[in-house]
Amino acid sequence: MTQASVNAVPHGAPLDKDKRNWIVATAVAGTAGVAAVAVPFVSSFQPSERAKAAGAAVEVDISAIKPGEKMTVEWRGKPVWIVRRTPDQLASLSKVEPLLADPKSERKPSELTPEYARNDNRSIKPETLVVVGICSHLGCSPTDKFQPGAQPSLPDDWAGGFLCPCHGSTFDIAGRVYKNKPAPDNLEVPPHMYLSDTRLLIGEDKKA
Repeated sequence: MTQASVNAVPHGAPLDKDKRNWIVATAVAGTAGVAAVAVPFVSSFQPSERAKAAGAAVEVDISAIKPGEKMTVEWRGKPVWIVRRTPDQLASLSKVEPLLADPKSERKPSELTPEYARNDNRSIKPETLVVVGICSHLGCSPTDKFQPGAQPSLPDDWAGGFLCPCHGSTFDIAGRVYKNKPAPDNLEVPPHMYLSDTRLLIGEDKKA
C-alpha cells in the first residue's frame, strides 16, 4: 500500500493548514486490496468545525488514481471512496447481479443513489465509483477486497469489492450489498459532479 497526497479542500473556502492531515485522508490501494480492522467511522474521522458548520463541498484532484486504485477523502465527517475501476471490474458488475439484494439501487433511491448514478455502473463515469465508505448495518467502514477469487471470509467465486469484517456484509465493486447479509442497503453515493476530467466536486451536483 502506498500513500499519496491530493488537493481536496472545502469548495470555495480556504484550507486550514493545521487541519490538513485529517481534513483529507488519502489512501491508494492496489488491486490486491488491503486488510484492515473495521472501526466505526465516527472514531476514525473527526470533522473540523469549519466542515461541521458549513458542510462544504470538497474539491478533489483525481488525476493520480490509477486503474484498480482507491482514494479516500473526508466529506461532512464521512469517508468517501473514489475508485478507478478496471475493465475486468466493470465486466464483473453484470455477472454478480443475481447475487445482490438491490442490484438496480431501487431501495431508498432518493437517499442512497442520485438519479445520475442509477445505472449499470452506479456512477457518472463508468470507470469512476464514488461512494460513502460506511456500512449500512452499524456504521463500520468496510475494507477493500479488490482481488477476485477465494479468500478468508469470502466465497470461492468472489468477484472483487468490499468486506465489512464487523458482521460479514459484502459489497460488489459498485457498492451494492449481497443478499442475506446484515447490511440492509447499498453503500451511499454522495452528491457529486465533475468540474473537469481530473477534478471532482463532492457535495454538490448542480451540473450533473
